[in-house]
Amino acid sequence: MKAVRFHEYGDPEVLRYEDVDLPVPGAGQVRVRVAATTFNGVDGNIRAGFMQDPMPLALPHIPGLDVAGTVDALGEGVGGLEIGDRIVGFLPFVDDGAAAEYVLAPAEILAPAPTSIPLADAAALPLVGLTAWQALFDHAELKAGQRILISGAGGAVGGYAVQLAKAAGADVIATGSPRSIEHVKAAGADEVIDHTTTAVTTAVTEPVDVLLNLAPIDPAEFTALAGLVRDGGVVVSTTVWMPAPADEERGVRGIDLFVRSDAGQLSELVARVDRGALTVDVAERVALADLASVHARAAAGTLPGKVVVLPATA
Repeated sequence: MKAVRFHEYGDPEVLRYEDVDLPVPGAGQVRVRVAATTFNGVDGNIRAGFMQDPMPLALPHIPGLDVAGTVDALGEGVGGLEIGDRIVGFLPFVDDGAAAEYVLAPAEILAPAPTSIPLADAAALPLVGLTAWQALFDHAELKAGQRILISGAGGAVGGYAVQLAKAAGADVIATGSPRSIEHVKAAGADEVIDHTTTAVTTAVTEPVDVLLNLAPIDPAEFTALAGLVRDGGVVVSTTVWMPAPADEERGVRGIDLFVRSDAGQLSELVARVDRGALTVDVAERVALADLASVHARAAAGTLPGKVVVLPATA
């Protein structure tokens, strides 16, 4: 099969589009014929070698943490899945990923794919959707009537976080840049602040119950934003290299989010997509052979949004 691999850590140029042996599923695994994977920001950090301690890899490595596709072969002991089933999943960080024509996946991490959108587009849901869900409900324990400030809402996680928070009955304040403001408004934010022209700490005049930070902001700015959280509130952050600020005196918790695969939560996200309660946004679709260029554009900050990556056989 064709796959993209890196044999050493480094710049996007280390990614090679090459022939790789077709994987054989072991016990508890399925082989998936890949309809699509995606690019996530963490993919670039893994490729560059920044994540070697928490995510030790065996090189060469195939990236691609999201998968949408069809079950192609079943390993020993797999139940509840049939060849031909359309699935989505968030793959283990340290295993070979879905930037390939076929990928192995633990059966227990897979969920039925949405039926209301193209199968390939469903690859844009698992990692970022689960990140938003776990931030809001597992960690922030967001409830109806609460006020939440989402910093960096213009990104892929932010789009889901705004939709999910609004659906939960929260009052959603979101920050974005000029190119993302309309997108954030369309996701349902009650108030959108252009952080490039307005100081967020000035614009938010009443305390919030939850601060969700999705952006690599200056630590001093992060601390200032955390000051907007009411006593007893919570700060959740996906920028794990910059710990979420806590305030013990005020009872404000700081939580650094490490997303985990959860087929039950993913199934709930899929159900919301199929009943029209959650929108999957895809900014661009590119060929698997062009994945290195996607990494390069991400490093340059020029990606337009969520990019879905398609193998030639899709």
